[in-house]
Amino acid sequence: MAARTYRWWWAVLQAGLLAWASAAPAADKVYVANEQADTISVLDAASFKVVATVRVGGMPHNVQVSPDGQTVWVTNNGEPGQAADASTHPGMEPGAHDAMAKAGAIWALDTRSDAVVAKVAVGLHPAHVVLTPDGRFAYVTNGGDNTVSVVDTAARRVLETIPVGEYPHGIRISPDGGQAYVANLKGGTVSVIDTTSQLEMLRIPVGKGPAQVGFTPDGRLAFVSLSEDNAVAVIDPVTRKVTRKIAVGAVPIQLYATPDSRTLLVANQGTRQKPGKTLSVIDLRSLSVTKTIETGAGAHGVVIDRDGRYAYVTNTWAHSVSVLDLKERKVVATVRVGQGPNGISVAP
Repeated sequence: MAARTYRWWWAVLQAGLLAWASAAPAADKVYVANEQADTISVLDAASFKVVATVRVGGMPHNVQVSPDGQTVWVTNNGEPGQAADASTHPGMEPGAHDAMAKAGAIWALDTRSDAVVAKVAVGLHPAHVVLTPDGRFAYVTNGGDNTVSVVDTAARRVLETIPVGEYPHGIRISPDGGQAYVANLKGGTVSVIDTTSQLEMLRIPVGKGPAQVGFTPDGRLAFVSLSEDNAVAVIDPVTRKVTRKIAVGAVPIQLYATPDSRTLLVANQGTRQKPGKTLSVIDLRSLSVTKTIETGAGAHGVVIDRDGRYAYVTNTWAHSVSVLDLKERKVVATVRVGQGPNGISVAP
C-alpha cells in the first residue's frame, strides 16, 4: 500500500514538473531584427553567441518579447518579397520610409522553439511593437498611415486602430500600463494614448525628428530622442510637458533606462554617409551626459537586461551587436548578426 502511495505521489510530482516546464519561459535570449536580411538573430545571453536565425516577414524592423517571456513579436512588411527596397530604410533619412506602401504585419515567435506561431495584419509600414505589462495587448505604430494598431495577443487580431501624429515610429507603454507614448517622427510631437479608452489624449510638442520614447521604471520621467536635433527631450509624465533637452550624439534613435531608474542609454546612429558609433550615458539625477561609449557603425537599437548587468546595442551598418558591461561601462563582446540589425529585445 505504501509503495502504491509513493508511486502515485511520484506520478503527480512528475506531472507537475512537466506542466511547469511547458509553461516556463525560455532561457535568457536576445532577439535582433535584421531588417535587410528578413531574419531574426537569436543570441544566447550567457555565451553571447548566435544560436538561431529565423526567417520572418519582409524588412523586420523591431522586436519585443512579451512580459512572460514566452512570445516575441516582430514588425515587418508582410511576406518576404512584398516589401520595397530596404536600402533606403535603416538610415532614417528624410523620406526614407515613403516607399513602403504595402500593408504590414506583426509575427509572433514561440521563445522555446523560436518558430513562427502567428501572423497578424496591421497597418502600412509598421515600425515598433510594444506590449502592455499584463501582456494582453500589443500596440503597433503604422508609419505609413499615421495610426497605431491595438492587437489582442490571445485572439491574435486587431481590436482598435487609433489615429495619431505624422509618421508614428517609436512607442512605449508607461510602467503602470495606463498610457502609451508615441514618437511622431515627422510631426515633431509625442502622442499620448489612454490605454483604457484607446484614444489619443493629446500631442506633446517636443522637437525635430522624434524617433523613440521611453520611461524610467519608476514612472518619474519620460523621454524622446530627437533625431534631427541631436538631443533627448525630458518629459514630465504628470504635466506632459518637456522640461529639458540634453545634447547627445548625431541622430539619436533608441533609448533605454536602467532598472534602477538612474541612468539612460541613448544610441547615436548618425547617417549612412557619416555613421555614428556611440552610446550616450545620461545620469538621471543631474540630467547630463557622463560618458560616451564607442560601439559600432550605425548604433540604433538599445536594450538592457532585467538585472541591469548588460546592455545590447545594434550597429546597423556594422551588422553587429555590441554587448556592454554596465558596471564597467565598456563593450565586452561584439556579435556578428544579420544584415541591417535594428530593433532588439531580451527574454525573459
